[in-house]
Amino acid sequence: MQKQREATLREQRRRDGDTEAPLGRMSAIGDRYERRSRAFAAKIAATPTDRWTSPSPCEHWLARDVVAHIVEMHEIVLGRATDRNGSTSLAPSDFDPLTAFDGVRTRAAAVLADPTTPTELARAIDDELGIDLPQHGWDLAKATGQDPTIDPVDVAELWAAVSLFTPSQWSFMRTPGSFGPGIVVYGPEVAVPASAPLQDRLLGLLGRDPRWTPAGLGELD
Repeated sequence: MQKQREATLREQRRRDGDTEAPLGRMSAIGDRYERRSRAFAAKIAATPTDRWTSPSPCEHWLARDVVAHIVEMHEIVLGRATDRNGSTSLAPSDFDPLTAFDGVRTRAAAVLADPTTPTELARAIDDELGIDLPQHGWDLAKATGQDPTIDPVDVAELWAAVSLFTPSQWSFMRTPGSFGPGIVVYGPEVAVPASAPLQDRLLGLLGRDPRWTPAGLGELD
């Protein structure tokens, strides 16, 4: 299925006339990753210690599990360059979100800055990690009472990307266990008015309720 998603995004690039030279494309991917990873790191840094065990919009995940997922997805993708592998799981009790994310973020940035990095790996970082950071940044912000606004540029880019998924691809990604036991990529689509802001419509398409809040917890002052 991941290959299907990558193929879909490649087709989008072809339709959009992406004929940029490899070095220029690498620079654009590096800039996009830096912007999205910086925003995610800022949300981690702004999270109070007592909010790491707050529930998140992702069913069965606490706030710290959202970061653990992002870290392990980095391990999986970067493993293609460093011979390291990873798997998704809940965060261990001694998990340090900021240190863990800073580590994989630094590695990813180094891979993107390396002119010998294969184009396909750079695209995997862009397509797989890049598409995860904004949406899970929203999850983390909602779980910890922060401003959940996603960069409008990222909202538009993600909307364009996921709008290309076919009904069969959505069905596969919304079916629990399609990627392995206990793994759910996206929940059922949440109905959002057509007149709602694009961010809300994107979140609904990704199986998230834009109005979600953790029970009994408010936003940070």
